[in-house]
Amino acid sequence: MVAAELREVVVLLGATGLVALACHRARISTVLGFLAVGLLIGPHGLGALAPEGSWAGLLVLRQTEGMKLAAELGVAFLLFMIGLELSLERLWRMRGLVFGLGGAQVGLTAAVIAALAWGMGHAPAAAVVLGAGLALSSTAIVVQLLAERGRLGTPTGRAAFAVLLFQDLAVVPVLLLVGLLGAAGVAAPSGGEIAADVLLALGKAALAIMLIVLAGRLVMRPLLRAVAATESREAFLAAVLLAAIGTAIATEAAGLSLALGAFLAGVLLAETEFRAQVAVDLEPFKGLLLGVFFVSVGLMIDLGAVARAPLALAGTVAGLVLVKAALLYALMRAWGERREVAAEAALLLGQGGEFGFIVVALAASLAVLPPETAQFAAIVVALTMLATPALAGLGRRLGARLAPPGQGEAPAPEADEGLRDHVIIVGYGRVGRLVGEVLDGQRVPHVALDRDAARVAALRRQGAAVWYGEATQVEILARLGAARAALLVVTVNDAAQARALVAAARQGFPRLPILARVRDEAHARELCAAGASDVVPEVREAALLLGEAALLRLGVPEEAARAVVAERRGVR
Repeated sequence: MVAAELREVVVLLGATGLVALACHRARISTVLGFLAVGLLIGPHGLGALAPEGSWAGLLVLRQTEGMKLAAELGVAFLLFMIGLELSLERLWRMRGLVFGLGGAQVGLTAAVIAALAWGMGHAPAAAVVLGAGLALSSTAIVVQLLAERGRLGTPTGRAAFAVLLFQDLAVVPVLLLVGLLGAAGVAAPSGGEIAADVLLALGKAALAIMLIVLAGRLVMRPLLRAVAATESREAFLAAVLLAAIGTAIATEAAGLSLALGAFLAGVLLAETEFRAQVAVDLEPFKGLLLGVFFVSVGLMIDLGAVARAPLALAGTVAGLVLVKAALLYALMRAWGERREVAAEAALLLGQGGEFGFIVVALAASLAVLPPETAQFAAIVVALTMLATPALAGLGRRLGARLAPPGQGEAPAPEADEGLRDHVIIVGYGRVGRLVGEVLDGQRVPHVALDRDAARVAALRRQGAAVWYGEATQVEILARLGAARAALLVVTVNDAAQARALVAAARQGFPRLPILARVRDEAHARELCAAGASDVVPEVREAALLLGEAALLRLGVPEEAARAVVAERRGVR
């Protein structure tokens, strides 16, 4: 049993690595590559042709419980990383889009699809389930596509994410509704009873979210500060994983989804000084697990079923995308979005989603949906997800055509986007704070980075823009806007760390000027060789200032004393 599971792990890791490399070289979306490889080596692809004991059968992936868990964790980590880019304040500002546009999209789309399904001969309960399940879109695929193209901060990304966030919240009442319909074997509940139960479920979900947010704000930051004070990266990463997965488990215990809990954990961490370090540390986990999710979607597509009913499936897939896109376009225009934004977002969200599989599977297990209908609906959802990268490309081209001449899509403001031509100070001890005070005196914008968690916490309480993190990781400097910065100032005490930091910053940002504090001439030569633009020897500078003060005390005119010191500064 263990050997079989390890074989699938080896096949999965090999396939994801090769696909990622091939997609990078071909400059195509990795989402499409992962979906295709799942289709190719899944039980309905190569698995249908190769016997289980053959050598080709060793390359087949199947939908094991381990893969399902890894796929669910992939979606959870994706939502966690999204939450890191937000904050409770920014989320509150989005409430009109989330609950207004998102609520209207789910309600109207579910009603229209249910009416169409009922008109096609499905039972009323089955039609309601199909409408609710197919109204949901794929958070994982849409957000990954937007992130790959750097479009999460655009109006299209903002509106699409608002709709997706409400859809994630709507999963709870949708699943409750399916359960109520499944329990109607003896007596069907009335419309009033269903509405009351759904409202009760929403109330419980809202209470659970408030309690989790309150507990997170009271516990999460002190915990991470205590762990960061140990300066152990392993302990810090373990604490972050505990916070993310623990919050996800808490929401699942409250009847919500793992992904929503992970998103809440990310939002809570976004308000702390650890945001940049957490994002860098967890990025590899998110990418790998999300690749598992996309592969698992490809495993669900039964090519035999597609071949048996190609016209019906093609028509249903096209019809679902057109209905969802048309309704969302109309709603976004009603909410005041521009034509190009509405068109791109409408096509981007036209597919079915991962929660659609859950809704359909639950309905089938409760006999609300006939088995053949459930299988057909699951294949439709999988095919629309497979088509999403192409739909996204079509949406971008259509949006570009609809945009007014010379007017591109301006990005929506992000938390740190206001920083331009700023200074990044690495090491915010005595020297770093003095540099910051000088910059404050001239109203020069700056942010600081430090590894001392206690110091960072104390300075942030005073209102300083200081973040916790390891500056030798180029990704953290990037998150502090190094690509847009005017200067990087390095004031750390540790000579080896300063050398590694300067080398990493120079490699990652070749045009960024780097000013570094050094101890002596040997240290200065090392940092200049590593890429520092200029260095300031602290011992030499202190000696020169003492010499200038001595000359003034001895009666030497001020201008003459300064000239002597300036001449000595020019000697290296």
